[in-house]
Amino acid sequence: MYHKNQAILAFFLFFSSFLITAAHAQQPACAIDDRLCILETIVQTAETIDNTAWKDQTLREVAKTYAFEGEFKKALALITQIKTPDTQALTIRGIGFVLAEQTKSIKEKKSMFNELRIEAEKIEHPPSYAIALTYIAMAQALAGDNEGAWQTAADMKNAALKHKAYAETAEIQAEQGDYKSAKTSIEKIENIAFKNKAYGIVSKILANKDLFTEAYKAAKQITNPYKKAQSLQYILDQHKPRDTIKEQ
Repeated sequence: MYHKNQAILAFFLFFSSFLITAAHAQQPACAIDDRLCILETIVQTAETIDNTAWKDQTLREVAKTYAFEGEFKKALALITQIKTPDTQALTIRGIGFVLAEQTKSIKEKKSMFNELRIEAEKIEHPPSYAIALTYIAMAQALAGDNEGAWQTAADMKNAALKHKAYAETAEIQAEQGDYKSAKTSIEKIENIAFKNKAYGIVSKILANKDLFTEAYKAAKQITNPYKKAQSLQYILDQHKPRDTIKEQ
Protein backbone atom coordinates (compact mmCIF):
# COMPACT_ATOMS: atom_id res chain seq x y z
CA MET A 1 0.00 0.00 0.00
CA TYR A 2 2.86 2.39 0.90
CA HIS A 3 4.60 1.84 -2.45
CA LYS A 4 1.29 2.15 -4.26
CA ASN A 5 0.64 5.55 -2.66
CA GLN A 6 4.16 6.65 -3.57
CA ALA A 7 3.55 5.67 -7.17
CA ILE A 8 0.27 7.60 -7.26
CA LEU A 9 1.95 10.67 -5.76
CA ALA A 10 4.82 10.47 -8.25
CA PHE A 11 2.38 10.18 -11.15
CA PHE A 12 0.38 13.17 -9.86
CA LEU A 13 3.52 15.33 -9.58
CA PHE A 14 4.66 14.28 -13.05
CA PHE A 15 1.24 14.99 -14.56
CA SER A 16 1.03 18.42 -12.87
CA SER A 17 4.48 19.26 -14.17
CA PHE A 18 3.41 18.15 -17.62
CA LEU A 19 0.34 20.40 -17.53
CA ILE A 20 2.38 23.43 -16.45
CA THR A 21 4.98 22.74 -19.16
CA ALA A 22 2.23 22.33 -21.74
CA ALA A 23 0.65 25.61 -20.64
CA HIS A 24 3.96 27.38 -21.11
CA ALA A 25 4.41 25.72 -24.50
CA GLN A 26 1.04 27.06 -25.64
CA GLN A 27 2.07 30.63 -24.92
CA PRO A 28 2.74 32.44 -28.20
CA ALA A 29 6.17 33.69 -29.22
CA CYS A 30 5.60 37.44 -29.31
CA ALA A 31 7.47 40.08 -31.26
CA ILE A 32 8.95 42.57 -28.82
CA ASP A 33 6.84 45.35 -30.35
CA ASP A 34 3.65 43.31 -29.96
CA ARG A 35 2.82 44.60 -26.49
CA LEU A 36 -0.68 43.14 -26.40
CA CYS A 37 0.70 39.70 -27.19
CA ILE A 38 3.19 40.01 -24.34
CA LEU A 39 0.46 41.20 -21.98
CA GLU A 40 -1.58 38.12 -22.85
CA THR A 41 1.45 35.99 -22.06
CA ILE A 42 1.75 37.67 -18.66
CA VAL A 43 -1.94 36.97 -17.96
CA GLN A 44 -1.45 33.29 -18.85
CA THR A 45 1.66 33.16 -16.69
CA ALA A 46 -0.21 34.77 -13.79
CA GLU A 47 -2.68 31.90 -13.82
CA THR A 48 0.11 29.60 -12.62
CA ILE A 49 1.14 31.83 -9.68
CA ASP A 50 0.10 30.16 -6.41
CA ASN A 51 0.68 33.11 -4.09
CA THR A 52 -2.52 35.24 -4.13
CA ALA A 53 -0.75 38.52 -3.31
CA TRP A 54 1.82 38.02 -6.08
CA LYS A 55 -0.83 37.01 -8.57
CA ASP A 56 -2.98 40.03 -7.70
CA GLN A 57 -0.02 42.40 -8.00
CA THR A 58 0.84 40.94 -11.39
CA LEU A 59 -2.71 41.36 -12.69
CA ARG A 60 -2.83 44.91 -11.27
CA GLU A 61 0.17 45.95 -13.36
CA VAL A 62 -1.21 44.23 -16.45
CA ALA A 63 -4.53 46.06 -16.01
CA LYS A 64 -2.73 49.42 -15.78
CA THR A 65 -0.72 48.59 -18.91
CA TYR A 66 -3.85 47.50 -20.80
CA ALA A 67 -5.39 50.88 -19.93
CA PHE A 68 -2.22 52.61 -21.13
CA GLU A 69 -2.46 50.71 -24.42
CA GLY A 70 -6.06 51.86 -24.88
CA GLU A 71 -7.51 48.43 -24.06
CA PHE A 72 -9.93 49.74 -21.42
CA LYS A 73 -12.32 46.77 -21.52
CA LYS A 74 -9.48 44.29 -21.00
CA ALA A 75 -8.22 46.38 -18.09
CA LEU A 76 -11.66 46.36 -16.46
CA ALA A 77 -12.04 42.61 -16.94
CA LEU A 78 -8.97 41.92 -14.81
CA ILE A 79 -10.32 43.74 -11.74
CA THR A 80 -12.73 40.95 -10.85
CA GLN A 81 -9.95 38.36 -11.24
CA ILE A 82 -8.05 40.07 -8.42
CA LYS A 83 -8.93 38.58 -5.03
CA THR A 84 -7.49 41.14 -2.58
CA PRO A 85 -9.84 44.13 -2.05
CA ASP A 86 -7.10 46.69 -1.47
CA THR A 87 -5.32 45.55 -4.65
CA GLN A 88 -8.63 45.90 -6.50
CA ALA A 89 -8.80 49.50 -5.24
CA LEU A 90 -5.21 50.14 -6.33
CA THR A 91 -5.98 48.67 -9.75
CA ILE A 92 -8.92 51.03 -10.10
CA ARG A 93 -6.60 53.87 -9.12
CA GLY A 94 -4.04 52.88 -11.73
CA ILE A 95 -6.62 52.57 -14.51
CA GLY A 96 -8.28 55.84 -13.51
CA PHE A 97 -5.09 57.87 -13.49
CA VAL A 98 -3.98 56.44 -16.84
CA LEU A 99 -7.40 57.27 -18.26
CA ALA A 100 -7.22 60.84 -16.90
CA GLU A 101 -4.00 61.49 -18.81
CA GLN A 102 -5.23 60.15 -22.15
CA THR A 103 -6.29 62.38 -25.03
CA LYS A 104 -9.97 61.54 -25.00
CA SER A 105 -12.96 63.85 -24.80
CA ILE A 106 -14.49 64.58 -21.39
CA LYS A 107 -17.63 62.78 -22.58
CA GLU A 108 -15.65 59.62 -23.34
CA LYS A 109 -13.81 59.81 -20.04
CA LYS A 110 -17.04 60.29 -18.08
CA SER A 111 -18.45 57.14 -19.66
CA MET A 112 -15.30 55.21 -18.75
CA PHE A 113 -15.29 56.53 -15.20
CA ASN A 114 -18.88 55.31 -14.88
CA GLU A 115 -17.74 51.83 -15.90
CA LEU A 116 -14.88 52.04 -13.43
CA ARG A 117 -17.37 52.99 -10.73
CA ILE A 118 -19.45 49.89 -11.55
CA GLU A 119 -16.37 47.75 -10.86
CA ALA A 120 -15.73 49.62 -7.60
CA GLU A 121 -19.28 48.80 -6.48
CA LYS A 122 -18.36 45.10 -6.58
CA ILE A 123 -15.78 45.54 -3.79
CA GLU A 124 -17.34 44.11 -0.63
CA HIS A 125 -14.67 45.30 1.84
CA PRO A 126 -15.95 48.75 3.03
CA PRO A 127 -12.56 50.47 3.58
CA SER A 128 -11.23 49.27 0.22
CA TYR A 129 -14.47 50.32 -1.46
CA ALA A 130 -14.18 53.83 0.03
CA ILE A 131 -10.55 54.06 -1.06
CA ALA A 132 -11.54 53.01 -4.58
CA LEU A 133 -14.11 55.83 -4.73
CA THR A 134 -11.50 58.30 -3.47
CA TYR A 135 -9.15 57.22 -6.26
CA ILE A 136 -11.91 57.59 -8.85
CA ALA A 137 -12.73 61.10 -7.61
CA MET A 138 -9.05 62.06 -7.80
CA ALA A 139 -8.76 60.69 -11.34
CA GLN A 140 -11.91 62.52 -12.38
CA ALA A 141 -10.48 65.79 -11.05
CA LEU A 142 -7.22 65.12 -12.89
CA ALA A 143 -9.23 64.56 -16.07
CA GLY A 144 -11.01 67.90 -15.61
CA ASP A 145 -14.33 66.29 -14.65
CA ASN A 146 -14.80 68.26 -11.42
CA GLU A 147 -18.55 67.71 -11.26
CA GLY A 148 -18.00 63.98 -11.52
CA ALA A 149 -15.33 64.08 -8.82
CA TRP A 150 -17.59 65.96 -6.43
CA GLN A 151 -20.47 63.56 -7.06
CA THR A 152 -18.27 60.51 -6.45
CA ALA A 153 -17.05 61.96 -3.15
CA ALA A 154 -20.60 62.92 -2.14
CA ASP A 155 -21.73 59.30 -2.60
CA MET A 156 -19.38 58.08 0.13
CA LYS A 157 -21.09 57.14 3.40
CA ASN A 158 -18.16 57.34 5.83
CA ALA A 159 -17.80 61.01 6.81
CA ALA A 160 -14.05 60.91 7.48
CA LEU A 161 -13.31 59.16 4.18
CA LYS A 162 -15.66 61.57 2.36
CA HIS A 163 -13.69 64.51 3.79
CA LYS A 164 -10.47 62.83 2.66
CA ALA A 165 -11.87 62.38 -0.85
CA TYR A 166 -12.75 66.07 -1.10
CA ALA A 167 -9.31 67.04 0.25
CA GLU A 168 -7.47 64.74 -2.16
CA THR A 169 -9.54 66.13 -5.01
CA ALA A 170 -8.64 69.67 -3.95
CA GLU A 171 -4.95 68.77 -4.01
CA ILE A 172 -5.24 67.50 -7.59
CA GLN A 173 -7.00 70.70 -8.61
CA ALA A 174 -4.36 72.83 -6.87
CA GLU A 175 -1.62 70.93 -8.70
CA GLN A 176 -3.37 72.00 -11.90
CA GLY A 177 -3.34 75.61 -10.70
CA ASP A 178 -7.14 75.64 -10.36
CA TYR A 179 -7.67 77.29 -6.97
CA LYS A 180 -11.33 78.06 -7.68
CA SER A 181 -12.20 74.36 -8.04
CA ALA A 182 -9.92 73.41 -5.14
CA LYS A 183 -11.76 75.89 -2.90
CA THR A 184 -15.11 74.42 -3.99
CA SER A 185 -13.86 70.94 -3.03
CA ILE A 186 -12.62 72.08 0.37
CA GLU A 187 -15.82 73.97 1.16
CA LYS A 188 -17.71 70.68 0.81
CA ILE A 189 -15.76 69.37 3.84
CA GLU A 190 -17.96 69.71 6.92
CA ASN A 191 -15.29 69.08 9.57
CA ILE A 192 -13.34 72.27 10.41
CA ALA A 193 -10.12 70.42 11.29
CA PHE A 194 -10.15 68.55 7.96
CA LYS A 195 -10.98 71.81 6.18
CA ASN A 196 -8.10 73.71 7.81
CA LYS A 197 -5.67 70.94 6.95
CA ALA A 198 -6.87 70.89 3.34
CA TYR A 199 -6.50 74.65 2.95
CA GLY A 200 -2.99 74.44 4.40
CA ILE A 201 -1.92 71.74 1.96
CA VAL A 202 -3.51 73.51 -1.01
CA SER A 203 -1.86 76.81 -0.02
CA LYS A 204 1.53 75.08 0.07
CA ILE A 205 0.98 73.43 -3.31
CA LEU A 206 0.03 76.76 -4.88
CA ALA A 207 3.01 78.55 -3.31
CA ASN A 208 5.33 75.86 -4.68
CA LYS A 209 3.92 76.63 -8.13
CA ASP A 210 4.62 80.37 -7.62
CA LEU A 211 0.88 81.07 -7.51
CA PHE A 212 1.32 83.30 -4.49
CA THR A 213 -1.92 85.26 -4.75
CA GLU A 214 -3.95 82.05 -4.80
CA ALA A 215 -1.80 80.56 -2.03
CA TYR A 216 -2.49 83.63 0.10
CA LYS A 217 -6.24 83.34 -0.52
CA ALA A 218 -6.15 79.71 0.59
CA ALA A 219 -4.13 80.47 3.72
CA LYS A 220 -6.58 83.22 4.68
CA GLN A 221 -9.37 80.61 4.82
CA ILE A 222 -7.67 78.74 7.68
CA THR A 223 -9.40 79.40 11.01
CA ASN A 224 -6.74 77.84 13.24
CA PRO A 225 -4.41 80.78 14.12
CA TYR A 226 -1.26 78.66 14.41
CA LYS A 227 -1.84 76.80 11.14
CA LYS A 228 -2.75 80.05 9.38
CA ALA A 229 0.46 81.68 10.60
CA GLN A 230 2.47 78.68 9.41
CA SER A 231 0.89 78.84 5.94
CA LEU A 232 1.43 82.57 5.61
CA GLN A 233 5.06 82.23 6.71
CA TYR A 234 5.57 79.46 4.14
CA ILE A 235 4.28 81.76 1.40
CA LEU A 236 6.70 84.50 2.45
CA ASP A 237 9.62 82.06 2.51
CA GLN A 238 8.75 80.70 -0.93
CA HIS A 239 8.28 84.18 -2.34
CA LYS A 240 11.63 85.42 -1.00
CA PRO A 241 13.69 82.68 0.73
CA ARG A 242 15.32 84.03 3.87
CA ASP A 243 18.59 82.16 3.26
CA THR A 244 19.24 84.47 0.29
CA ILE A 245 19.06 87.58 2.48
CA LYS A 246 22.44 88.61 3.86
CA GLU A 247 22.43 89.56 7.51
CA GLN A 248 23.45 93.17 8.16
